[in-house]
Amino acid sequence: MPARALMIQGTGSHVGKSLLAAALCRIFTQGGLRVVPFKAQNMSNNACVTTEGGEISRAQAEQARACGVEPSVRMNPILLKPMTDVGAQVVVLGKAVGTMTAQVYQAFKPQLLATVTTSLQRLMETADLVVIEGAGSPAEINLKAHDLVNMWVAKQAQAKVLLVGDIDRGGVFAQLVGTMELLDAEERRLIRGFLINKFRGDRALLEPGIRWLEARYGLPVVGVIPYLEQVELGEEDTVPPRRAERLPADDDVQIEVIRVPRMSNFTDFDPLAREPDVRLRYADRPSAEALPDCVILPGSKNTVADLAVLRRQGWDAAIARCVEAGREVVGICGGFQMLGERILDPERVEADVTAAEGLGVLPMTTVFEREKVTTQAMGIHLESGLPVSGYEIHLGRMQAGNGLRPVVRLTQRGGRAVDADDGVASAAGHVWGTYLHGLFDAEPLRRWWLNRLRRRKGLAELPAGQTPSVDGVYDRLAAAVRPHLNLQVIDDILRR
Repeated sequence: MPARALMIQGTGSHVGKSLLAAALCRIFTQGGLRVVPFKAQNMSNNACVTTEGGEISRAQAEQARACGVEPSVRMNPILLKPMTDVGAQVVVLGKAVGTMTAQVYQAFKPQLLATVTTSLQRLMETADLVVIEGAGSPAEINLKAHDLVNMWVAKQAQAKVLLVGDIDRGGVFAQLVGTMELLDAEERRLIRGFLINKFRGDRALLEPGIRWLEARYGLPVVGVIPYLEQVELGEEDTVPPRRAERLPADDDVQIEVIRVPRMSNFTDFDPLAREPDVRLRYADRPSAEALPDCVILPGSKNTVADLAVLRRQGWDAAIARCVEAGREVVGICGGFQMLGERILDPERVEADVTAAEGLGVLPMTTVFEREKVTTQAMGIHLESGLPVSGYEIHLGRMQAGNGLRPVVRLTQRGGRAVDADDGVASAAGHVWGTYLHGLFDAEPLRRWWLNRLRRRKGLAELPAGQTPSVDGVYDRLAAAVRPHLNLQVIDDILRR
C-alpha cells in the first residue's frame, strides 16, 4: 500500500518549514511508522553526500536522520546551488548537470517532472508516511506556472497540506490569509490546517485571531510552536544569518569565519559555535581589534569570484598578519584552494577566467577539472591520530609544493578502502586546509584542536565533554515541538 503524505508548505521562505518537517519526521518515527522525507527542489549551498555518492540538501539529510534512515538522492532529486546572482549549478539525482540562469532553468524544468514523480513514487513504496517540504510560498503567482515543488507535488502525492506562518516577523494572520486568497479553489482544497511558528508570549492573546481564521476557512490551527532558542540542526540558507553574538571572555577562543557571498557548507562550523569556550563570528571585514586566534576560509560555490571579494575587503592583508603572528589560518574546500598560490581553470568550469592568483600562504596550485568529486570519506587525522569522517564536494586537483605535509590519511572513500592523503599543512602546522567537510563534527578531534588554540594563547586545556548522540538531537527537537501540536487532529487529517 502506498504511503500517506503530509506536506509542510509555508507563507514564505524562512518560516520554519525544514525544522518543522524534521520534527514531524521524528515524532511519527517515534510513533512506530516508517517515515521518509521529500523535497522535490531545494536551493541551498549547504549540501551533504549520500552513500550513493550524490549531493542533496543538508535539510533533507537531517530529516532522513530524524527518520532513522540513510539519506538518499531520491529525497531531494533537484538541488540548485547558487553560483552568481543569476545562475546556479543544477544537481539532478545527486549529480551536477550544468550551470543555468533562471530563464534557462525554467525551460529545462519540464524534463525534470518525471524525475520528481519517479523519486516520490519510489519513496512512497517503501514507507508508511512521506513528510514533504515545500519551497518558499505556493502563492508566488509569477512562478506557479512552472511549479514542481509546492502544489504540483501535493497533487502528485495526494498530500494533506499544512500551511505554516511565522509570527516572529509579525502579521502572521495576514500571511496566512494572503496565501489562501492567492491560491485557486483546487489548491485551497489541498490545505487541511494551519501552523503558527516562532511564537513568544501568552497563547491566550492569539485566540481571537485563531478563532477568526478557523471560522473563515473551516480549517483547524493544528499547532502554535514556540520560538526555539537552541536549535541544533544546521541552517539551510546560502548565507548564515547574522546571529546575536555574546561578548568575548578572556578565556575564549576567538574564531572568525570569513563571510563570502557564495559561502557553502557553513554548517561545518556549527559544532564550534556550540562550544562554551568559543566565540565564533562570521565576519564581512577584518576586525579592527586584536587578531583572532583563528581565521577560517569556508567553502565557496564560486571560489575565484569570492577570492576577489575577499581581497577587496582587505582579508589578504589580515591573513598575512595572522600567518606572521603565528595565528591559525584554516581553509575548508574552496577556502583551502584560496590559500594556495594559483587557481587554474583552463576549461572555465567555474569562472570566466582561466587563472587567478591565490593568497600564497601555502605553496600549492589548484587545477579545476570538469569531473566533480562527491563522496563520503573516513580516515585518520595525522597530527592527533584521531579518527575523522565527513564528505567531499569539490572541483579541482591539488598540486602541492615542497615543505607541506598531509592533514588526513584517508582510509575509505565511498565505502571502498583507500590509502590517500587529504589536505596539506605548513611545516609549522598553523596554516592548513582540507577538502573534508564535517571535520569538526567529531568531538575528540574538535576538542583536541581547540585545546591547541588554547595552548597557543596560554590557556589551560579543557576536557572533552560527553558528545550527545545523533539521535539525541532529533529527540530533543521532537520533545520541544510535540507538546504544541494537536497530533490527534493531524492524525485525523491523514486518515481522511
